Amino acid sequence: MERLRTLVVDDELGMREGIRRALDRFEFRIPDVDETYGFEVDTAENGAEAGEKIRSAAPDVLLLDYKLPDTTGLEILERFRPELSESVTLMITAYASLDTAVSAIKGGAFDFLAKPFTPDELRKTLTKAAQNLLLARQVKKLAAEQRRVRFQFISVLGHELKAPLNAVEGYLHMIRDRTLGDSLSDYDEPLNRSLLRLTGMRKIIHDLLDLTRIESGAKRREAAEQDLTSVLRTAVETVQPQAGEKGVSIAVNAPAEFRFRCDAGEIEMILNNLITNAVKYNRDGGRVDILLSDENGTARLTVRDTGIGMTPEETAMLFREFVRIKNEKTRSILGSGLGLAIVKKLALMYGGDVSVESEPDRGSAFTVVLNPLPAE
Repeated sequence: MERLRTLVVDDELGMREGIRRALDRFEFRIPDVDETYGFEVDTAENGAEAGEKIRSAAPDVLLLDYKLPDTTGLEILERFRPELSESVTLMITAYASLDTAVSAIKGGAFDFLAKPFTPDELRKTLTKAAQNLLLARQVKKLAAEQRRVRFQFISVLGHELKAPLNAVEGYLHMIRDRTLGDSLSDYDEPLNRSLLRLTGMRKIIHDLLDLTRIESGAKRREAAEQDLTSVLRTAVETVQPQAGEKGVSIAVNAPAEFRFRCDAGEIEMILNNLITNAVKYNRDGGRVDILLSDENGTARLTVRDTGIGMTPEETAMLFREFVRIKNEKTRSILGSGLGLAIVKKLALMYGGDVSVESEPDRGSAFTVVLNPLPAE
């Protein structure tokens, strides 16, 4: 349980001790947050003592008497505004009036309590103030995390785009300066390499747009009964030319028909990413086996290849944005590092998940489990 540091500033000993007793074993919870909170109470009898304690360590919660022997609560709020910027203040006063309330709120207090008040009134008002403080801190923490993630995302994206841009720029300089000679055929390789790099950049952009639409909810879902087997065979046909170039054979083991409620475009994204990877990271003359099964209405898809495989340390890094396994075997293989992140997010949207089994030089097997979308 987390205890909020609470400073009670009042010149009446009975008031200070009464508040301490009322909060001694009191606990509260914030809705939707799995955490219990309590209060750790300290006291001060005048403004001078309160100032010393605030300067030493600003409290989370400040219960502040409106009128003190040597100052006023409003003067303390004004004097220690920077130190109390991360605190929440409740003004307690025997001079309850609309003007007093307005002055307290304008001075920075969250609320005020009119003397005399009951322990229940104290706890209720204090709980509301503490919840406001904790939720504000959570929002600030999330905003900071969003800034950090956005900065990291842009940094990685910049890095992923910078390398192909530099390569294309270098090839264009070679062509412009006629570095390789005056024959047009001498420049076929730089041109082909430039086109390959541009294809890789386009893949990054398309995958990034897909990922953004999925995460933002901007992608409109078109749920309908589909034949998963037919969607699978279309995906295999799409990647067949790439497989043919490497001599990779693709075998499909699926029901003759598998009716499944889904968004066909989302299923195509999953299939295209997994099957393309199985071909791309395979050895020349290798094999891809695709198994689709109906398990009481749940779809189970496994894509197994005979490719370069991965170590346990490498598989642990998968399914995050811009994660690509980089080693001697993958150095010449282009990719966005977003495909598996898209597969993961889509699988979760279907109440399922994706997993991988892999062994270096033996190949990898990716398995996706999907539940049908509910009927509207």
